[in-house]
Amino acid sequence: MLFFISLESRRIEFVASTANPTGAWVAQQARNLLMALDGRGQPLRFLIHDRDAKFSGGCDHVFRSEGIAVIRTPVRAPNANAHAERWVGSVRREYLDRLLIFSRRQLEHVLRVYTRHYNRHRPHRALALCPPEQADRNPSPLRAPAYAQLNRRDLLGGLIHEYERAA
Repeated sequence: MLFFISLESRRIEFVASTANPTGAWVAQQARNLLMALDGRGQPLRFLIHDRDAKFSGGCDHVFRSEGIAVIRTPVRAPNANAHAERWVGSVRREYLDRLLIFSRRQLEHVLRVYTRHYNRHRPHRALALCPPEQADRNPSPLRAPAYAQLNRRDLLGGLIHEYERAA
C-alpha cells in the first residue's frame, strides 16, 4: 500500500495498492498523484518519504521535475514521519485488523471507503476536531438541539458509523 498525506491539512491525497511494489510502480503512482492534484490551487513544495528501495530515483525524479524538494527520513527514525505512521496505525487498528481481506479489489474498496471517511467525517485534534475537508472552512461551533434527529449511515458492514443531522 502506498499513500500520500498532506501534513498541513491531514488529508489523505492518494492511496494505491499492489501485491508486488516496484520502483517503476511507485514512480507511476507519483505521476498519478501529480495528475490528481493538478487542478488544485495549492502546489506541493516538499515530499517526505522513508529510505525504502522502492522509492528509487524514478520516483524522486518525477517529483523533482515538478520543482518539489524530496526529503528522505533518517535511518530507523519512525518519528520523523509520524503523521504517516499514525495513519497506518489508524487504518490497521480501526479496520484492517477487523476484516478478512480476500483480494486486492476488496482491499482497494476498504481503503477507498476509509479514506473518504477519514477526509470527510473523522475528527482530528490538530484541526479543532474537524475532518480535513472541513478544517479550512473555519466552522463556528454548533449547539445541537436538546433532541436532535440524527441519521446514521453504516459503512464496511457496520465498522464505520457516520452521523448527520436529519433534515
